[in-house]
Amino acid sequence: MSTSEPGREPATDLDPDYSSEDATATGWPAAVGGMTEAEIFWLTTVRPDGRPHVTPLLAVWSDGALHFCTGPGERKAKNLESNAHCVLTTSTAGGNDLHVGLDVVVEGEAVQVGDEPTLRRLADLYVDKYGSDWHFDVRDGAFYGQGNRAVVFRVEPVTAFGFGRGETYSQTRWRFDGGA
Repeated sequence: MSTSEPGREPATDLDPDYSSEDATATGWPAAVGGMTEAEIFWLTTVRPDGRPHVTPLLAVWSDGALHFCTGPGERKAKNLESNAHCVLTTSTAGGNDLHVGLDVVVEGEAVQVGDEPTLRRLADLYVDKYGSDWHFDVRDGAFYGQGNRAVVFRVEPVTAFGFGRGETYSQTRWRFDGGA
């Protein structure tokens, strides 16, 4: 798993208004490392009536993007059908500790993944990261686990934020290919 893809190095900015005086911008590889290790992510989608929907889920980092799966009839999948824009959020070491860790927020567009070689690779990453309870079979362009079908989505960062916590607090923004 590479931390960046050719041509996908983000523009990196530290926001001095929300950072300690001696803070420096967090490098994108640190954010990717945190996302690779983080177990729980929070997905925010938009309901058809405009209200937000937030739910926890598991995700894996591969090929410059976060990937997650969900049942096709679940609220998040239905939301993504009508509006693919979403946000994935996680915390690294320290979790909710105010004085330790890095919070990472990724904004992007969820695109359904259907090619089976990619799905098999992602299924292997789920087992590597979360253990054999998260084994998925791959067929018909989807994951299958415990008899249920799950569609898989890829979210490539457009804009991401890192909120460093510790002796020095920092707010870093990474923009990819013109992200706002």
